[in-house]
Amino acid sequence: MTYEEIEYGVDGAAAIITLDRPHALNAWTQRMAAEVKHAVAEAESDGDVVAIVLTGKGRGFCAGADLNDLRDISDGERSNAFPEDLDADPGDPSVGDDFRGTYTYLMSVRKPVIAAINGPTAGMAVPIVLACDVRFAARSAVFTTAFAKRGLVAEWGIAWLLPRIVGPAHALDLLMSARKVGAEEAERMGLVNRVVDDEQLLPFVLGYVEDMAAECSPTSMRIMKRQVYQQLTRELGPAEKEAIDLMIESFDRPDFKEGVTSFMEKRPPKFGRV
Repeated sequence: MTYEEIEYGVDGAAAIITLDRPHALNAWTQRMAAEVKHAVAEAESDGDVVAIVLTGKGRGFCAGADLNDLRDISDGERSNAFPEDLDADPGDPSVGDDFRGTYTYLMSVRKPVIAAINGPTAGMAVPIVLACDVRFAARSAVFTTAFAKRGLVAEWGIAWLLPRIVGPAHALDLLMSARKVGAEEAERMGLVNRVVDDEQLLPFVLGYVEDMAAECSPTSMRIMKRQVYQQLTRELGPAEKEAIDLMIESFDRPDFKEGVTSFMEKRPPKFGRV
């Protein structure tokens, strides 16, 4: 597949999806959305890929929706058409419809999805990175929800995502003020997991993925990701019961035997890929 608005490649155990409209700060278009989804499906089906990295080219991650698309919407044009050869449906349906939305499908993908936020991130780009499992930011990254300043609302599930990540007070602050938040403040409130120097962002993220590939069971990561998201909407009792059932199932997997054996033999584990 030849993409027009993203780049796709595999580096070791990481599939890297790069938003590629640097002249427009990688502003999001309908075609970009389709290309990202297609690339995610490609990475999910690649047995050599352990995790998927989403980043941007140039000095920004994503400036939000492309202004031309917004103008078309304001004029009443809301086409969702995209090329048929980009049709893709990544993710695990068993996670449930709640995590299979327009961009929240990232939460159902069977592999970790990591946002490498290399610069300004605005508008709809914020809920997209919130739908990723882990977020690392360059020191120069800046975040703004922007919706209130455009006469819009909390779009694309951000009213559910943001309070669960940073708490309701921080969420309302970021949504209602639409103020700009630097990387360090974003880290303090839990919006991102870690801040690293700009030039070290991608090497750091790729090293993080390589460590996961070397030390962690892909099957375990897949199941734990599903547990975390599904159990966000469950009570503790059923969540614990399911965890016990899943733990008993894990005893019969080769990864459990390999995990224990490698620990006893003081060597790195050799887990199978999924």
